[in-house]
Amino acid sequence: MRPLELDPLFKPVDSLAGIGPKLAEALARVTGRDSADETRALDLVLLPPHGLIDRTLQSGITEAPEGVIATLKVRVDRHQPSPPGRRSAPYRVFVHDDTGELALTFFHAKQAWLEKLLPVGETVLVSGKVEWFNGRPSMVHPDHIVAEAEADSFPRIEPVYPLTAGLSPKVLRRSIESALELVPVLPEWADPHLVRRHSLPDFADALQQLHHPKTVIDIEPQTPARRRLAYDELLAGQLSLALVRQTLRKLPGQPVQAEGKLRQAILQALPFSLTGSQQTAVGEILTDMAGSDRMLRLLQGDVGSGKTAVAMLAMADAVEAGGQAVLMAPTEILARQHYATISKMAQAAGIEVVVLTARAKGRDRAELLARIESGAAQIVIGTHALFQESVVYANLTLAVVDEQHRFGVHQRLRLTAKGTAPHMLVMTATPIPRTLVLAAFGDMDVSKLTEKPAGRQPITTVTIPDERLGDIVERLKSAVLEGKKAYWICPLVEDSDQSELMSVESRHASLTKAFGKELAPMVGLVHGRMSSEEKDQAMNAFKSGQTRLLVATTVIEVGVDVPDATIMVIEHAERFGLAQLHQLRGRVGRGDSASSCILLYHGPLGETAGARLAVLRETEDGFRIAEEDLKLRGEGEVLGTRQSGLPGFRLANLAAHGDLLEIARTDARNVLHSDPALSGPRGAALRVLLYLMRRDEAIRFLRAG
Repeated sequence: MRPLELDPLFKPVDSLAGIGPKLAEALARVTGRDSADETRALDLVLLPPHGLIDRTLQSGITEAPEGVIATLKVRVDRHQPSPPGRRSAPYRVFVHDDTGELALTFFHAKQAWLEKLLPVGETVLVSGKVEWFNGRPSMVHPDHIVAEAEADSFPRIEPVYPLTAGLSPKVLRRSIESALELVPVLPEWADPHLVRRHSLPDFADALQQLHHPKTVIDIEPQTPARRRLAYDELLAGQLSLALVRQTLRKLPGQPVQAEGKLRQAILQALPFSLTGSQQTAVGEILTDMAGSDRMLRLLQGDVGSGKTAVAMLAMADAVEAGGQAVLMAPTEILARQHYATISKMAQAAGIEVVVLTARAKGRDRAELLARIESGAAQIVIGTHALFQESVVYANLTLAVVDEQHRFGVHQRLRLTAKGTAPHMLVMTATPIPRTLVLAAFGDMDVSKLTEKPAGRQPITTVTIPDERLGDIVERLKSAVLEGKKAYWICPLVEDSDQSELMSVESRHASLTKAFGKELAPMVGLVHGRMSSEEKDQAMNAFKSGQTRLLVATTVIEVGVDVPDATIMVIEHAERFGLAQLHQLRGRVGRGDSASSCILLYHGPLGETAGARLAVLRETEDGFRIAEEDLKLRGEGEVLGTRQSGLPGFRLANLAAHGDLLEIARTDARNVLHSDPALSGPRGAALRVLLYLMRRDEAIRFLRAG
């Protein structure tokens, strides 16, 4: 049960004064909630400003800098209403000070209201951007107008929040103020030593300071108020991860004792020898699995660093010890691809591998399930179909999860609920900075693959403006005629009014036309809206060489393996995140031929986009790229979408608050060590924090444990 003192903060936003259904929808959008029904007063309280408007700049009219917000003390001279019958013409009010004259300009304004607001002969304070037309200054729709007598009510410093259609800054500000009035007195959950050492305010004071900054410095991430709120958010995250780990660890592991005969058979049949970091990772995994505690390990390896081979060797030991292993992939394309790779490796050791996806129906499915239940199927590869109630394992010993950031913590738990508690190996090709590993996988040990397998060629990366598109198409035609294979990546599936980005369907049409009758059949198409069968057909045609240019969306970003593809063109590269560009680029350079990646951009490039593309030109080191990406974009974006099951922090910024993350992690571990049920006084306060930060699932683990 949520503590009663939090009830005011969990009031629906539409129960606050002046908020109707339309406004509630807009507030849901700015606070990142899925619907108005889910949006609470708490969401407004925890919405941080991202900038400030400083209205302290008071100058004379003629000294006001162009396009900058200025606050002017002026006298009202005369009104010039819109001409009769021309409502669209502006209504002007002329004012002056000692330095000159200014026109306050309004559109669709009511004359009576303006005459009351700006009486002729009165002195008023006005604030807004000053624009100059034909040598004359004008202020269109001033943000604030107050009489000289009410100067004290004038907002000198104003926080700026994210906005959306149908939401004005004034209305959002008013809604936040209403929500702030509901903040109750809450128990202190932070460690008193930490509060003293870092001079942190309490939670309620920190919120007041967040929303009522007095200077520009007050919204910096390193202010005590912002650090306090960041710490609370990080502590709630680390505490819930530690609770998950505590629950998972309670289930004893099944020690895997194997001589390694099957593993050796696979190693001998491999056409390459393992890199140093692959050998280290295999050693760490086997050591973990041999213990009585369950393994919870994250295997991080850049695109093409050989994670699948490492997983296969671990699965071989699990099978040799009399168990079964599963490998779960996020998409069907990927599951089938893993099946192709792994069944080849398993052949050498005589291990039976099956693939189970939603596509298996009727008798085929029944036969597969029977083989899994009897233990005849020793390695099972699939999508989240592996979780379903109907799937029963004979002796599930090891679960390998590929591209973990697409599966949340809950799915990890559902997998571990399958009978015994299997060891877990989680693989990701998204190199994640250390701070993010702690934030997202605080409950895991980490192995890293840092080298590329032998024989892999470096990829030449170039950035080219889209005016030179014609040259690129001609070069591609020549490459295809020489028998080379290329990808062309677009950001959208179909054209929409909202976006000028070239969609994959219209780009496919234009490239087919440009290639001419003879080469047109060589141009393939794949995107996420196709059915699984259509995607498979498109990928197989590309693999077999029926098509040699594949126009695609980012559906090919994860794991698609065509070793003889050597050219990657990414259109509108400036719109992609660094990690995603790096993943896409990793689809080429997988064979022994030299490869190239062409980043097509639409100029002029903004500073961040320019920096992103420059980093990509300079390095192929995924870990360095991930660190740069974190600096440039913040953690909410680094791992793709907000729905990635990874933290998208509101108040914490991992680039700025990495030190607090380490402290929060240690604190969470210490608390659970001394009070595993959170039943003491600080434990009770921490339960309040977990509910406050919407970590209710963690409370369920307390009960389950």
